[in-house]
Order: sequence, then C-alpha cells, then structure tokens
Amino acid sequence: MISSIQQYHQQLTAGSINCADTVASYLKKIDEKKHLNAFTQVFAEEAVAKAVELDNKRRSGAPIGKLHGVVIAIKDVLCYKDHVVTAASKILEGYTAVYNATAIQRLLDEEAIIIGACNCDEFAMGSTNENSAYGNVLNALDETKVPGGSSGGSAVAVQADMCMISLGSDTGGSVRQPADFCGIVGLKPTYGRISRYGLIAYASSFDQIGIFGNNIDDIALALEVMAGPDDFDSTASTQQPEKFSETLSTDKKYRIAYFKEALFHESLDKEIKEKILSLIDTLKADGHTVEAVEFDLIDYIVPAYYVLTTAEASSNLSRFDGIRFGHSTKEPITDLNDFYSKTRTEGFGKEVQHRILLGTFVLSAGYYDAYFSKAQQVRQLLVDKTTKVFEDFDVIILPTSPVTAFTIGEKKDDPIAMYLADIYTVFANLTGLPGISVPLFKHSNGMPFGLQALTNKLEETTLLSFSKLLMQQYRQ
Repeated sequence: MISSIQQYHQQLTAGSINCADTVASYLKKIDEKKHLNAFTQVFAEEAVAKAVELDNKRRSGAPIGKLHGVVIAIKDVLCYKDHVVTAASKILEGYTAVYNATAIQRLLDEEAIIIGACNCDEFAMGSTNENSAYGNVLNALDETKVPGGSSGGSAVAVQADMCMISLGSDTGGSVRQPADFCGIVGLKPTYGRISRYGLIAYASSFDQIGIFGNNIDDIALALEVMAGPDDFDSTASTQQPEKFSETLSTDKKYRIAYFKEALFHESLDKEIKEKILSLIDTLKADGHTVEAVEFDLIDYIVPAYYVLTTAEASSNLSRFDGIRFGHSTKEPITDLNDFYSKTRTEGFGKEVQHRILLGTFVLSAGYYDAYFSKAQQVRQLLVDKTTKVFEDFDVIILPTSPVTAFTIGEKKDDPIAMYLADIYTVFANLTGLPGISVPLFKHSNGMPFGLQALTNKLEETTLLSFSKLLMQQYRQ
C-alpha cells in the first residue's frame, strides 16, 4: 500500500516503482474487490496507457506535475470528457460527457491518472449508497454495513486501497459521513473553493466537490491543485488558493469550540459522546482552549436543510426530461406531459422522486412563505451565529455522525430516521463552511468513527493543520 503521494513520488524518482506497475496493481485490486460495487466504470486501458506515457516522460528528465501518476477515482456525478456519466441514475443511462469538469481538468493538467468512476446514491441523494441504479456499495470493513452516502463508492475505493485518493461531492455530508463510516479522511472545502463546473447539480447553493484520502497531506495537495477561481462558475471563490501542501503546521495551540447541545443530543451514540468528551479533556490538558458554546438551533438544522435542498433539486432536475439526452420512455404517449411523466417515472428512483415532489411542494403557492422562506431565515441565523463563534475560536468540533455505519436496509423504510442521521453534517453546507471528518476512534462494535472539525470560510489551512495534529497525536 502506498502510504502517501510524497512517498510515491520519492519511489518513482528513485526508480523503485513505476506508474505502469502501480496502475496494474490498483486494477488488480479493483477486480478482486468488484463485489464491493464501488465502481460504475473502470477506465483500465486508458489508465495503463497514461501510466506508460508518464513513465516515459519522467525517464526523459522532463519536469513532472504535482499529481504525476497519482491514481484517482471520481464520483459518477463529475463530467469527464468522452466518458459516460450517469449520476447512478437510469435517466442518464448512456450519456457521455462532452467536456471536463474544471476539477477534473486541473487534476489531468497535473498528470493524475483517473482510474474509474465510483458508484453513489442517485443524483447524490442519500446517506447509505442504497439509492443507486447500480445497486448497493458494501463497506469493506464489514460487508453487512453501509459505507455511507452519497459518495459511498468513492469512500470505499480509498478504504479498500483501490486508488490513492478519490473525489466525491458533499451537499449535506456526502463526503464526511462516508469517510466517518469507512475510517478515512473526508474533506468538504468552503462553498466555492473548488469550482462546481461539470458537477451534476443536486442543490446548487449547497453542493461542493470534496476529497477522500488516507492522510491530510494528500488531501491538502489535491485541494491545492483543484481550488481557485473559474470563469465557468460564478459562485467559485475569486481568492487564489494557498499552497496548502506547504503551509500546514502542527505546532499551534488552538481555540476550540463545541456545541453542548450537539454532544448531549439524544440521537448521539453514548460511546461516540464519551470518546469525544474524553478527547476534549485531553486537548485541554495539552494546552488547547476548549469551551462549550450555546447553540439552540440544532433541531432546526435538518428541517431547514431538507426544505432548501429539495426545493433546489426540484428545479435542477427539471432539465432531465428525455428530450435532449438520457432515457426516453418507449411506452405509448398521448401528449408531451404524458411523455415527461412516463420518462421521469421510469428514469428516476424512488428517493429522487420523493425529493422532487417535496421540493415542488415547498415552492408551491401558499407554502412558499411557510416553508422555503422560513428555512432561508434559519439559514441566515446559522450564518450569523457561526460568524460570532469564529470571532473567538479557530475551530468548531462536532461528531460527524450520531452513529457508526449501520446495517444495510436498517433505515430503508424510515426516511425520517435516515434524514436525522445528517444532523451534524448539514450544518457546514447551510453555512458554507469547510468541514472535515478525521478518523480517530474505533467503536466497541468494531466500526470506526471520526471527529468532525469546521473552520471559518476559506480557512482550509487552519482546518487541515488542526486535522493533521489530531491524526498525529490523538488517533486511537
């Protein structure tokens, strides 16, 4: 197993390994572990060809890119030119991307090798990877458990050593929660830090491309490559990214806040609570300032999130109508509305249909003010509250999930319980903050779980530095 990109590059330079053998090794693992269902497509031939090309370039003495030969998997919601992208949905069956997402292009420009597209919940809607047209993804640590969602395939690809790093998307925790369930690192950057151009939209004011890895340095380097302004995305940050891979420091003493209402919430597993409280005591003993901050809005977070994201989804997904691309019904039709209805009923899975219907309802006349407007007001209150918190603190810590990975099918028939599992992660998307899940703990049930950390907007250097400190000194 390659421990880090830096180590990999050292070995490449020394000539002890090469890109071609590395790709062959990962392809072998993907084949051996295909029952985990992490990939929807594997780009084997072109990955091998790219590896040979890079080996020849490196041997010629030419300078190499920051991600030279790094094997990366991407979530099946990112456009990769001339490759099928489906968002794990029948509605996009057979659709081929006609351009590269900005994030993908920047990886390729730095000589990364994209080895395949990963399974996910349909249109990134789900917390378990049970809502995919391709079937469930299995957790490699316990195949009876879910890997988390919606980026479950991307998480398992890293967890099971089928790539070095992977990309997911995070609308309400879809990178951090599967990272938590799989025992790896998962970063959601600040909203707009990485361009969304080429990311199939779920909820446009929430979506952000995120990164999975086994260590903080790899994630910092990938973020450095992908971050930055983009003329194709007006919501992308205009701030030039820092050299995250070179600026991380673990020497600082941090001012850390936690929400008492979150740690003592009735939904939180007792053992997760105890481990985090014990860590808080250890951090204090090591000279960090850790204080509880009153946060009385926690029970409004999930309702506000689902009102707003479903409203945006109902609008975004209206473009998938079977006319210009993707699935079209073959059933007899009477008129255009009948064609739309049959195409969308056949193409969309049940969870996506539920969210489109809910979003259409909250935007409808008579309910817009009661639901959508109220949810927007809650969102603003959350932003205002966190702005005040970061006047006095560097970092907020929270659980990532109230529970460890649960059994496949356990929450399938209880959507409310499923939605409430997002209670700790959707906060960062509502406020646009960067968030990360750091794998620190192991539960007595044998499954891993992490600690979630948040910093102020565009403060990824602080977030990654703090996370590196946690990984180095407090991982159990």
